[in-house]
Amino acid sequence: MKHVHDFTLLIERRLTRRGLFASLAAVTAAIALWSAPAAHAQTMSAKIATDLQQVISATLTPSLNWANDVNGQRLVKVLVISSSTDPDLTALRNDVLARGGSVYFRYTSVRALSVMLPASQVNNLAARSDVVSISPNRMTARTVSTLEQATGTSNVRIGNSNTAYTGFDGAGVGIAVLDSGIWKRHKHFDYNTYTGTSRVLRAVNFLRKNVGDAEAVGVKRWQAGVDASASLYPGSPTMATYEDSIRWEQAFTADAYGHGTHVAAIAAGRGAYQSLDSTGVAPNANLLDVKVLDDNGYGQLSDVLAGIDWVLYYAKTYNIRVMNLSLAADSTESHLTDPLAIAVRSATAAGITVVVAGGNFGQTTGGGERHGTISSPGHEPSVITVGAANFKGTAARSDDTINHFSSRGPTRGSRVDAQGVRRIDNFLKPDLVAPGNKLVTAMATSNTTSAWSWLPTTYGQLANPAGASVKNYQRLMMLSGTSISAPVVAGTVALMLQANPGLTPPLVKAILQYTAQPLPGANLLQQGAGLLNVDGAVRLAQALRTDIGTAVEAGTIAAGANLLAPGKSMPAATSTINGQTFNWSRIAYVGGNHIVSGPALFTHFHPVWDHRLMWAGSSALRHTVSHWPASSGVPANTFVKSITWVPVSNQALIGAGVVQGTTLAGFSSRLGKTGTFVPTATLSGWLTSGSGIVMSEGIVMSEGIVMSEGIVMSEGIVMSEGIVMSEGIVMSEGIVMSEGIVLSESGQPNPSNPNDAAMFGEP
Repeated sequence: MKHVHDFTLLIERRLTRRGLFASLAAVTAAIALWSAPAAHAQTMSAKIATDLQQVISATLTPSLNWANDVNGQRLVKVLVISSSTDPDLTALRNDVLARGGSVYFRYTSVRALSVMLPASQVNNLAARSDVVSISPNRMTARTVSTLEQATGTSNVRIGNSNTAYTGFDGAGVGIAVLDSGIWKRHKHFDYNTYTGTSRVLRAVNFLRKNVGDAEAVGVKRWQAGVDASASLYPGSPTMATYEDSIRWEQAFTADAYGHGTHVAAIAAGRGAYQSLDSTGVAPNANLLDVKVLDDNGYGQLSDVLAGIDWVLYYAKTYNIRVMNLSLAADSTESHLTDPLAIAVRSATAAGITVVVAGGNFGQTTGGGERHGTISSPGHEPSVITVGAANFKGTAARSDDTINHFSSRGPTRGSRVDAQGVRRIDNFLKPDLVAPGNKLVTAMATSNTTSAWSWLPTTYGQLANPAGASVKNYQRLMMLSGTSISAPVVAGTVALMLQANPGLTPPLVKAILQYTAQPLPGANLLQQGAGLLNVDGAVRLAQALRTDIGTAVEAGTIAAGANLLAPGKSMPAATSTINGQTFNWSRIAYVGGNHIVSGPALFTHFHPVWDHRLMWAGSSALRHTVSHWPASSGVPANTFVKSITWVPVSNQALIGAGVVQGTTLAGFSSRLGKTGTFVPTATLSGWLTSGSGIVMSEGIVMSEGIVMSEGIVMSEGIVMSEGIVMSEGIVMSEGIVMSEGIVLSESGQPNPSNPNDAAMFGEP
């Protein structure tokens, strides 16, 4: 039973840290007014939150709603998480009373007490063996959620009334969420009971009639001799039948699994209406619900591809500029042949920025680090592959680390060339990391029965964190994993495109990487360019021209053309978030395995910013997107008909003036911490100080010339051949799995298995 006990402690510790943190900026500002004398320089319990420790030691009266001085005695309101086996927490409650405190509330979903206590007694209470942790209990609504603070979103947005924002909130940008569905009646999505409207503009379900098997258009299962594809064109009866079969607007249980609703709310939910503010990154963006995973979090690859096609078809209708895939397939194929990689590459060519989860396979069952575990389609160079950071439930970025479960690069998809030689992609991934540990936001339930979705029903400790409302349409839950990190980035992309709708997908990716904050100790295979920095990404986006995308598609922008907007210059390559100032990484990946840097990346146009040109390793492909003509009964240049591509030769890719950092990183040595194993912060520091080679002629793709493969793996690192599943798992061909859950032999997530436990988070 030890594993179960330890797991309970982990969950309860998480709920305390994440549950009721107010604005750390406000806390920091208040604490700065005080001075802690030497008399208070005692060793505090590790169970006590840092900001609570500072309040206990401060000499001046704090101006915080959870702390006050009364008759010369400092009192604090805190949450106490317990590991007691007594559900009533009788002994703990009695001890609080004996120490001159009060018990405000005992929670049912988590073993926790909301108490008021003399500050002088906090250490003594923490010394109890049944106390896991103690954190401030902020009982008033916060101006921004912890997620907004931690990512720097609050820097680009002022106001959080749940109805109006000043600054960037994703307004007008459509985010397609390919997942297990979105329960649009949750208050996070502004559902109107009378009109039935919400910010979920459309909902389609590709699992209703096995769309991937053509049952949606009337083909019987296993029926031979039928070509249903010929009947699917605009205005055809079969197309109408198809659309009717996938329509999912009035579904009472739109997300019986619960994953997709959570993902969508992280990207674009509004949660300021209750004290536990769980507002997402782009709370005014529109959402498109594309259900491709079933009630257990699984789906056919064919249905996922059909979902991507639907997004491509309706992209202009709903201004879908972002697509989030918090799912993955177990694939050993190269990105050149993997169907899912090809599909997302096509979406990129159509101008949609694709954000995907990197995978939760960074740790072996024995606790060791596992490389080469990036899932499909995260191994596709053109998409933004996101790893998971642990933000420790605080707005401060100084304590952030990389989650152990987050998949590490490089990519290990492979193909066999014409000479029979196996060629491994070996691309640099992930691209960056974002908060993905124990994030709290919307929980899906049923409209009619108030029944919870599968995840919180099966794991009650995930549901209704301390301070959350118990109203059916306001319930919250927490999840962890790279599937939760991805929508943080997807929401950020919506903000960037609101600030500058002219950005192309490769420019969006480069900006996100260039402005990221390198976390100390983690290398390029663990964190990519670093931790997401919303403040820097939006500021750099604002500095560029707003007609880049249209000029690229019209062919009116030449290599070397100025990219800066009139009157704009490159912003300072630093950001200040929650009082901490840091340098941007100034790192971007191009061509899959090349590192570039320098202001010239953004002051002038480079062919790689053309979203239809895909450069990866020794090959480059130019894509052509065609639309259904007006003669088909639809508006011209609106609905995508096909996307084709051809190899490119003699194509300039990166122009002069860009700093080349691949050579600076060197060959890969795990022991020497060079190449792929170089700490991102170290490489960033070198580039910031002026190291690296400034290219005078740029990089040219010439026919017959094999491009440098960039960083080479060496020194005995054994890479997995694709994705290594936890022991005993056999993935069926074509099955897509939810990125937060990996099933063990029993068919249920096993919290003692580090891969399975990713959904529950890390301490």
